[in-house]
This record gives sequence, C-alpha cells and structure tokens, in this order.
Amino acid sequence: MIPGGGQPNMQQLLQQAQKMQQDLARAQEELANTEVDGQAGGGLVRATVTGAGELRALKIDPKAVDPEDTETLADLVVAAVQAANENAQNLQQQKLGPLAQGLGGGGIPGLPF
Repeated sequence: MIPGGGQPNMQQLLQQAQKMQQDLARAQEELANTEVDGQAGGGLVRATVTGAGELRALKIDPKAVDPEDTETLADLVVAAVQAANENAQNLQQQKLGPLAQGLGGGGIPGLPF
C-alpha cells in the first residue's frame, strides 16, 4: 500500500495555491497599471482605459465637434470607450487566462472568462 493512500501532499497543495494567489495579485496589479486605447471615427475620438477597464482619458479632436450634431459625437465617444474596453478584456485574457486555467479552468468569479 502507498503511504498516505496516494493522496496529494497537503503542504504542497497549500504552497501551490499560495503561489497562484500571489501570481494572480501580481497580474491584477499589472492590469491596473497598464493602459490600452480604443478609437472611433478614424481616430477623431480616443479613449484610454486601464487593463482593469477603468476609463483614464478621453480625447476628442475638434473636427469631431459639431454643435448641430452632438448625437454623432456621443456615438463616437461610446464606440471609442467600447473599443478600449475590448482591448482591456483581451489584455485580461492574456494576463489572467493562464492563471484561471491553473485554478481548474472554472474561471475566476467576477472576471469575464
């Protein structure tokens, strides 16, 4: 008979879990400090968000401003922010995806994968 019944070493499992937790915290900190951009209207409107999805900056080219058509400007702003958030989600997948798989592939609550 195998000593310990062939069960995994509990100390080893705890160490692995602790390392994964540290790796996850480090990746989340990197995401919070990394900025990605999105644009709309051929670059007339640019949004910058963190890898965690926090809006940091919004730049609007004066050519995009038409007092008679604020609706188009609003649409461009929304599109730029959405594009930036998509880029942030892709960055999250790159940084956190492998960690989530290491946690059993079930994903991490609160994350979009």
